[in-house]
Parts: sequence; structure tokens; C-alpha cells
Amino acid sequence: MKDEANLRHEEEAVIAMLMMRAKAIGEKNAEEALSYEAEDSVEFSLAPPLVSNGRDAVGLQAWFDSWEGPIGGEVRDARLTLGGDVAFWSGLMRMTGTKTDGAEVDLWFRQTLGLVKRDGRWLVAHQHASVPFAMDGSGRALLDLKPQTAGSVE
Repeated sequence: MKDEANLRHEEEAVIAMLMMRAKAIGEKNAEEALSYEAEDSVEFSLAPPLVSNGRDAVGLQAWFDSWEGPIGGEVRDARLTLGGDVAFWSGLMRMTGTKTDGAEVDLWFRQTLGLVKRDGRWLVAHQHASVPFAMDGSGRALLDLKPQTAGSVE
């Protein structure tokens, strides 16, 4: 029973951290958002470069500054697996909002997070975001896909 209670407590701690991180991102608060990342984090994001290492407050703030108002979001099909001081989270993410040039964003993408528990705190140590691409040889990113129901995508 104690192990189950501890597991539930750790799951709740991870989910709470992810919710606070999502709120900071939505509010475009770079300092707060990065406080939930490990200093030696690795990120494979939708934007170049292929890989980013460590916290990049200047880059994150520059991206935040390219948005007019808050950045909206939604999560579907989230899964969390815990094992000791490491955890793995994955899900479908929706990003919505308006860019400073007036472009409307409504994009679904896939995200995977690797988390570590350090000094009693859960932190994001690895992030990977991606979108599918057309398998017809064009290499075209498929930015118009949307989840239909749990587990299926149109």
C-alpha cells in the first residue's frame, strides 16, 4: 500500500509541475517556464536548430515575443510512466494564438518529455516535439492533422 501511495504522490507531483510549466508558457513567462527544466536539458523542438542544450532564456523570450497575447493550448492522449527518479510523459499538444504579424496559429503536434527528480523536484530533462510529414516524397510537413478520438488522428 505504501508503494502505491508513494507512486500516486509522485504522479500528482509530476502533473502539478507540468501544469505550472504549461501556465508559464501560456503566459509567456520565460523565467518561470525554464525553472521547470534541468540546467542540462536537451530539446528537439519544432523550430531549428536540430538540438538545443541547456536553458535558453533569450531564445525562449524571443519566441514568446513573436506572439500577440497569450499562447493557448490543449492536451490529448497524455500518458505518464514513472520509475524511481525518472519519468516519461507523452501526448498530443495543441498550440493556438496569434503571432505579431497577425497569423493565426492552430497546430497539433506530438510531444514527449523525459523527466528527472533532482533535490526533491521534478524537472524536464529532455523534450521532443514533432509533426508528421507526407510520405509521398515531398517532405511536406502535415500541419493540418487533428485528433479525432483518443488514439486516432485524421
